[in-house]
Formats: sequence, structure tokens, C-alpha cells
Amino acid sequence: MTKKLTRLLLALLLVAAAYLCLWPVPIDPVSWAAAAPPGYAGPHAPNQRLAGLQTITLGAEEGPEHIVLGRDGKLYAAMASGNIVRMNPDGSAQEVFVNTGGRVLGFDFDATGQLIAADAIKGLLAIGPDRRVVVLADRVGDDPIRYADAVVVAGNGKVYFSDASTRFAPATWGGTFEASILDIIEQRSTGRVLEYDPTTKRTRIVARGFSFANGVALSRDEQTLFVNETGKYRVWTIAVAANDLDVTQPSPQARVLLDNLPGYPDNLMRGLEGRIWVGLAKPRNPTVDHMADKPFLRKLTLRLPRALWPVPKAYGHVFAFTEDGRIVADLQDPSGAYPETTAITETPERLYVQSLHARSLGWLAPPR
Repeated sequence: MTKKLTRLLLALLLVAAAYLCLWPVPIDPVSWAAAAPPGYAGPHAPNQRLAGLQTITLGAEEGPEHIVLGRDGKLYAAMASGNIVRMNPDGSAQEVFVNTGGRVLGFDFDATGQLIAADAIKGLLAIGPDRRVVVLADRVGDDPIRYADAVVVAGNGKVYFSDASTRFAPATWGGTFEASILDIIEQRSTGRVLEYDPTTKRTRIVARGFSFANGVALSRDEQTLFVNETGKYRVWTIAVAANDLDVTQPSPQARVLLDNLPGYPDNLMRGLEGRIWVGLAKPRNPTVDHMADKPFLRKLTLRLPRALWPVPKAYGHVFAFTEDGRIVADLQDPSGAYPETTAITETPERLYVQSLHARSLGWLAPPR
């Protein structure tokens, strides 16, 4: 009996080892060098300035990932349901402005009043005041846009938007959060920034080689793009005139403005008085950084139950910087009570907090 039990246990161990080592996973990870985490120090010293938010209930909605104050004086917020909800600045008179049938992660208004949306499922969309949805771009040449993420419209009408990953499309891999995890764990840096020209109706690659290209914003003179590279904890500046630029290679048209951040940068939003707001959706995890140069361990991690994945803890954190990279505001909530803070939408009266999964809209008074 003892021998049989020993053989059974040995067989089970062999099966478990074979599973952990050989079971197919969707990623083909590469080694990369993660700098030592800076922790919360200097301009990011711990504080409680984001704690105790006031909130606006959203009913059955959740995930106000991107918020914009329209020229009509209304707030527009993109929700996980695919709805873009319109409301008064105090949260009253909420209504569904449109449902795209996908998941809008970023949007902006053009000069004609159209809402230009980056929909992670559908591509780049235009939504008119009549609420009609038109697909502007879902391909670059013959290559699909798999993960449209953030968008900004220039004064000349050109649209700049991120395609976070050309490997993992949310429509195929279980949603935006799931696809982002796969892309960041893999670290093949397939994200890119695209330009759509409404005059020619053509889409081109501005720059590529980002580990999950995320938030985008324009400089005041509209000659430079600010781009969040979520998977490598940094913010880039990219020349708008760049064409199919590979940021993994040195170029005078691209430079890292903010490096080795204490968390994963998500959205970028222009605020008042020259501020640009960025949200850190999650803090860094030492285990994840430790596995940066160990691709096999990252593959093994995906074979574990999801509850054992090294998902970073909740930690609310947003900050603002100027175009030269000087940090001028930093708001934190170590409790993480308001989940996955992705950026700030700043108006003269309020700071609205964007979030991947919150079931309310957080806000606080602006800095004075």
C-alpha cells in the first residue's frame, strides 16, 4: 500500500511538473532590464492627498476610464459597458449618450463637435452630435488595429492615438485588462502610436516599439506627443513629424521624459496652467520586476491559478508634470479605496478621477 501511494504521489508530481513547464501559454516572453524600483520618494513621497474623495454614484455603470468636459458644459465618461455617459458637472441628469458596442478607453472632441473615440474593440471612431457612430480606422494598411487605447485631436484635425498592443486584442483575449496583462508580461514591445488624417482618411505609424503604448497628449505647440509606456514605467516625448520611428533605437525624435516611475502609467490628460496629469493604475510589484530577465518564470506564472498571479496591490496615485518634465503635483491614497486611478480630468471647479473599475466617479477640489 505504501509503495502504491508513493508511486501515485510521484506520478502526480511528474504531471504537475510537466504542466508547469510545458503547458502552452499565449505569451512568448523576452528578457528585459527593469531598473531598481525608486519607491515612494522625492516628488512622489507618500501622502494622503487623494484620500477621502467625494463621489458621484453611477448606477449600474462602472469603470469611468476617461472623462472629458465637453463644449456643452457636460461631462462625458466612457464606461466598461460600452456606454459613454453624459451628465452635468455635479453628476446629475445622467444619460447614455451612446453605446459603441465595444469599450472606449479614450476620446476627444474635434473642431466640429464630433467625439473621436479610441475603442479597444472597434478601432478609431467618430460619434456625431446625432449619436451616429462611424469607424474612421480599424487598420493600418493591411494590419488590424487590435487595441486602440488613447486619443488626442490636434488643431489641424489630425488624430493621434495609441494602439497598445499588436499582439493581444481585447476582443480575442477576454477583455482590455486581460489583454494588457498578457502584453506587459510578454514584453515584446509591440505597441505603437498612430496618426489618422481626416483629409486623406489615411492612417500611418508615427512611432512603434512601446511596451503597451497607452496615454497620449500634445504639447502646446502641437509639435510633440507625450506617450505613456505602461509596461516599462515611463513617459516619452515623440516628434509629431516622426514616421514609423522605432523607439527601441536612439533617435533625436524621441526621448524618455519621465523614467522608472513607481507605478504603471495609464492615461495622460492636459490640465490647467500647463499641467499634464498622469495616473498610475497600479504600483510596481517587486516580484514582477524580479522576473524581468527570467522569461521562463513569467511563462510559469501564467500556468498558475489566477489568484496566485503577482498582481500589484491597490494604491491610488495621480500626479501632474510640466512639458519639461517637472513634477508639480502628486496625490496619493495608500489605501487604494478608489481603484485603479488612471488620470485626472481637471476643470476650474473640480478634479475628476478616472478609473478602470470604480463604480462611482471620484472628485476633489483642485490644487490652489
